[in-house]
Amino acid sequence: MLSQKSSESVNAKKRFLKNEHILTVLLCAVSIPLSMSMWIVNLIYSKFIIRNEGFDEPVVISPARWLSSCFIPLVITFVGYRKKSLSISGALLGFGVGFILTLSNYCFLAVLFTFFISSSKATKVRPHLKHKFDPEYKEGGQRNWIQVLCNGGMATQLALLYLLDVGACERPIDFIRDYRASWLCMGVLGVFSSCNGDTWASELGTVISSSEPYLITSLKRVPKGTNGGISLIGTFFSGLGGFIIGLSYYLAVLYFADRSVLPYAPSQWPLLVYGTLGGLIGSFIDSLMGATLQYSGLDKDGKIVSHSSISVKHISGKNILDNHSVNLITTVIMGLLMPTISKNLWPMY
Repeated sequence: MLSQKSSESVNAKKRFLKNEHILTVLLCAVSIPLSMSMWIVNLIYSKFIIRNEGFDEPVVISPARWLSSCFIPLVITFVGYRKKSLSISGALLGFGVGFILTLSNYCFLAVLFTFFISSSKATKVRPHLKHKFDPEYKEGGQRNWIQVLCNGGMATQLALLYLLDVGACERPIDFIRDYRASWLCMGVLGVFSSCNGDTWASELGTVISSSEPYLITSLKRVPKGTNGGISLIGTFFSGLGGFIIGLSYYLAVLYFADRSVLPYAPSQWPLLVYGTLGGLIGSFIDSLMGATLQYSGLDKDGKIVSHSSISVKHISGKNILDNHSVNLITTVIMGLLMPTISKNLWPMY
């Protein structure tokens, strides 16, 4: 009996490995011709069109970078879809977001990967508790295209501006010698640190804290899951989530940045500080808008709902924005605010 079970497990493992090998081949079969076709288009455009317009040096991105920009996001989104962290629409849009971020700057890929992995793990912590106060909670926290757009849209726009203005390269933060590149990089950092900080605060703070949170506008106790609710543990996790993003950017810039430029750039460790700050400020802005512009009510089952009815008791906010709108506005604010803060303080270090 035991030998039969062991043989079945061995066969199942072999089938799994075989499927994994097939998936690897399929991913390569898609990403390699896709990246090569993009490189050829880039080569033709640079050699013939840009040169005819008067540019002396054609800009050609290497085939290896095109390949990594196709293959890595494809793997991440495919795994996310298989793990039920992304829906089909979320995976398709996520690939586009990952492609632009990876092509423009590998540091952007590092923070995107850190945000996706850490937020997905945080969403799956103690799901049985989240079901008690959130009727819209999905097992695994599956993200659709709207959530991907609201969390990564601003960062994608900044990365595209970086690609068009600076190019496909990695540069250290240096507002004195490289202002525009540093401004755009800090914008991307601000977006993802705020997203990760808010996700960690809402997904971990609500299930780890044993007490009810305070409403940020009145400091009164409110039920868990209320928009605009804050707690000491939630604030800690928002800062920690932002710190993780800053740490990933810091390590990436030390590894990928041009070795001829990095020694002359200022110290990069403030990325850790600004990542933490981005998580805290982003979570604060999100909570403030949630408490005032999002409707929160308590239904007869004791769950938090975002619509009003006769059987729902109003807790806070007006029905002006939904959660997606709040996330989008927060990322736009942080994408503009973080470079403004850092450009004035970075020369002090």
